[in-house]
Amino acid sequence: MSDNPMPSSFEEFSEARKNGFLKAKAVKDQGGLIAGVFCTFTPNEIFDAAGIHTVSLCGTSEETISAAEAHLPKNLCPLIKSSYGFALAQKCPYTYFSDIIIGETTCDGKKKMYELLSELKDTYVMQLPQGIDRPYALKMWTSELHYLIDMLEEKFGVKITEEKLRETSRQRNLERKARIELMELQKQVPPPMFGRDMHEVLEGSKFSFDQQASLTALCNITQKVRNDYESGKRPVPEDAKRILVTGCPISGVMEKTVGIIEDNGGVVVCFENCGGIKPVRRMVDTGAEDIVEAIAQRYLEIGCAVMAPNLRRMEQIPQLIKEFQVDGVADIMLQACHPYSVERYAIKNLCKEQGVPYISVETDYSSSDVGQLTTRLAAFIEML
Repeated sequence: MSDNPMPSSFEEFSEARKNGFLKAKAVKDQGGLIAGVFCTFTPNEIFDAAGIHTVSLCGTSEETISAAEAHLPKNLCPLIKSSYGFALAQKCPYTYFSDIIIGETTCDGKKKMYELLSELKDTYVMQLPQGIDRPYALKMWTSELHYLIDMLEEKFGVKITEEKLRETSRQRNLERKARIELMELQKQVPPPMFGRDMHEVLEGSKFSFDQQASLTALCNITQKVRNDYESGKRPVPEDAKRILVTGCPISGVMEKTVGIIEDNGGVVVCFENCGGIKPVRRMVDTGAEDIVEAIAQRYLEIGCAVMAPNLRRMEQIPQLIKEFQVDGVADIMLQACHPYSVERYAIKNLCKEQGVPYISVETDYSSSDVGQLTTRLAAFIEML
């Protein structure tokens, strides 16, 4: 009998999710280590160099929010409540199999949630600078990554060498380039795929425990999409309005936002947010003298709204509007996500300067606002 049985709730999950969970179980059965992570600021190269698999934890469903609200306020971001609820209710096998959970000081809600999560599971929180406009920001984050390296070496009895870090950085750069290559197919007119289909591929690739196999599969999908397009298979109508999606992570609201956009005459050609192009466009300089600093520099370039001022997001959105020939921008926010909600005003003005129509919607993981979202998003597409 396995030393790592599945949690009792395993049967509640779909086949696709079960497959990922079974891979995690296989890693544990073979004596492997798993770190559960939440954020794109997590420096994967360091965990790779330590021989520790990283996996994104559950947090995209409303099914555990009621359990989380026993400890967390109702007026909190649904992603935070869902993530904590899955751990509290023991309904996420990825959390179940994690040897450690890695958090980060992005938004205040997550920071405080991690304090509660640490009572359920071994949790380590990285201290992220809150801006990149100070000369000490890079030094601070580099020091934090050294601190993380020391902790992992001591806790798990591993050795993270400079050589390993350069090797894993090269591999992660290849993965990022492959993700970019798939996403940039959407620059074509019409684009070769609907945004939700592309997003499904990108999300699915995060749950493989074999990096090379995942990279190969991603490249094969990209080539197939390209071949199909060149042979005349074009599922997206030429008159579909080209939408850039920005804002919060949207895996938990994909169908009620992107699904509505694409069912009403639009096509998402670019995801600027966490699940899309924002966290992968910058590479690690593997030839840098200080490889840890190079890794730190690469992650600090992510244009997240927790940064104040958020220089990179303001630079990147105009570039993407031009590159992907965008007809309109949809800014999707989760309820009570204050960093992105406050930044909405700046993004609206930025789009106005670019001459591109803009809409913002705020939602949660429930289905109660589907009618309202349909009305607003369909009207926006029709206006374009």
